[in-house]
Amino acid sequence: MAITFSDLHTESGLKSLDEFLSGKSYVSGDKLTKDDIKVYAAVLVNPGKSFSNVCKWYDAVSSQLAASFPGKAVGVRVGGKGAPVAAAPAKEEAAAGDDDDLDLFGDETEEDKKAAEEREAAKKPAKKKESGKSSVLLDVKPWDDETDMKKLEEAVRSVEIPGLFWGASKLVAVGYGIKKLQIMLTIVDDLVSVDDLIEERLTVEPCNEYIQSCDIVAFNKI
Repeated sequence: MAITFSDLHTESGLKSLDEFLSGKSYVSGDKLTKDDIKVYAAVLVNPGKSFSNVCKWYDAVSSQLAASFPGKAVGVRVGGKGAPVAAAPAKEEAAAGDDDDLDLFGDETEEDKKAAEEREAAKKPAKKKESGKSSVLLDVKPWDDETDMKKLEEAVRSVEIPGLFWGASKLVAVGYGIKKLQIMLTIVDDLVSVDDLIEERLTVEPCNEYIQSCDIVAFNKI
């Protein structure tokens, strides 16, 4: 049920608020909330000891606001037209009431809804752009004619990297009884660097037991 305070610039309105704040530190719970700020804005000045509960609450809110706004204020007053006190009106009565009535638990405004939607949209991760792929033809050369080409190919295919897919292969004669391995591979561009594949995986241990060098024959975007 909504709580409504009216005529907080009048004695009757302050009396109602003073009774409400009896035994309470703040309007809604034990910490400063937006409810306190709304009510504070409607209380023009600290009413003093005549309304001890309001006075104590007003000082507490003022001290917290002062820490948030360190600039020097010159002092202003805001007037307002009074409205009849309503203890706990229904939603329809609150909506039709005077502007001085403060509905602490009112319906969400369009601005609140828009702000909430923007916050939710900001939380959602941006859709990741799909990475491109490339098709590569690689020459893999053995040390000499005594290199076991079957084991050489096994060594090549043993290299597994996310985004690397080995394809068809064949042996091609080089000369003097030496053959090289030509092998196709497909890579995800954002995940695999062919240069790193050659320098850090294929031409170092244990693969370099069979592989002397590698050359990129063809490189095409898919």
